[in-house]
Amino acid sequence: MTPIERAWYRNAPWLALLAPLEALYRAGVQRRRRAFEDGRREIWKAPVPVVVVGNLSVGGTGKSPLVAWLARWLKAQGWRPGIVSRGYGGKAPTYPLLVDDRTPVEHCGDEPLMLALQSGVAVAVDPDRPRAARALIDTRGCDVLLADDGLQHYALGRTLELVVIDGQRGLGNRRCLPRGPLREPVERLREADALVGNGGFAGLQPEDGAGVARFTMRIAPRVWRHLASGATYPVETPPFSTGVPVVALAGIGHPQRFFDTLDALGVAHRPRAFGDHHRFVATDLPPAPATVVMTAKDGVKCRAFADDRCWVLDIEALPEPAFEHWWAGCVAQWDAATGVEAAKARS
Repeated sequence: MTPIERAWYRNAPWLALLAPLEALYRAGVQRRRRAFEDGRREIWKAPVPVVVVGNLSVGGTGKSPLVAWLARWLKAQGWRPGIVSRGYGGKAPTYPLLVDDRTPVEHCGDEPLMLALQSGVAVAVDPDRPRAARALIDTRGCDVLLADDGLQHYALGRTLELVVIDGQRGLGNRRCLPRGPLREPVERLREADALVGNGGFAGLQPEDGAGVARFTMRIAPRVWRHLASGATYPVETPPFSTGVPVVALAGIGHPQRFFDTLDALGVAHRPRAFGDHHRFVATDLPPAPATVVMTAKDGVKCRAFADDRCWVLDIEALPEPAFEHWWAGCVAQWDAATGVEAAKARS
């Protein structure tokens, strides 16, 4: 966690000095939102359902594992889902960029490549999200789209909004940038279709998102994966050598969550936290013979130089049963309202 993030979540008194900048930020957010609402900026509405999965605060909340779960669920039900992403941290030669397992991570960014590998569905990256959405519909035949981290990107119309809340850190001091971690005011939660608490709803007040459905999920370790070979092993028994020191690397929004998971698995380690979306290089690996463990998001950035010491802990989102029931009801409404099911039957 960076110094400013620690200040946000401890509500350091000196943050009051940033109140004028917060006011300017909030005014800019409101002005931009109003431009979409009154038609001065265009909202593109896709001919298929669009589900936005985002967060109100900066940093990791667990939204990407939820996107992967939604994609796999839809695929299992016979849909052809696609994932739209901004591709933060990447710069492609041309856009839109359709991502597969051979796409260089420096072109697409870490999260899109991770999602493509985890979900097995089509992923398109483009700063212009409507253009990415059109590419998935036109070239991959997608009949439902999942927008990863698209809550504040109003140019892409949406059918549903799911807001993921970090169950440990909550909303911090509940202030907007740069005085706090919020991208939009807390009142924005009332416009969502559902709030999903990753581990609960720490720090949320009863009036936050009043009337909006609330569900919980948890992030569970799934398997150990050898980064160089791709071989997987049960999570209950670490497959790497005992007696060799373990160094845990994490360049994610909330690295302590990864380190806590390792503790819960009984893996003694030395933690090394990097900034979110850190672009790893070979010199970031500790000297041999230390075993290296990392997240899946970091693993996609280390594939080119990973050696036999490198392991990934793959995780998965486990929403509560009530969420799956609610989600299935939403999908059933799409069938009835849009005729997508009939289109699928004809294909």
